[in-house]
Amino acid sequence: MAVGVLILELQLPFAHSLKEKRAIIRKVRDRLRARFNVAVAELDHQDLWQHATLGVVSISNSQPLLESLLRQALAESESILGDDVAHYSIDFL
Repeated sequence: MAVGVLILELQLPFAHSLKEKRAIIRKVRDRLRARFNVAVAELDHQDLWQHATLGVVSISNSQPLLESLLRQALAESESILGDDVAHYSIDFL
């Protein structure tokens, strides 16, 4: 059994309020949950307008399958956010 974690560090230069930031994060969160059946949470920088850290988690009995799923979730995030994804990491437990 493997647990995969995708951490997304986001820079949101066009968010001018927490409300705008939450709308962007909600869009990403809802799309990833719907398409990939993963858990998504905002992990850090809740009080900052232009920074966010999202965690995407899934579990599987196959690590290669899990890695493929998280890479697809990363590609989907990048298609939604473009260059706003400043950094990412994928880890397995």
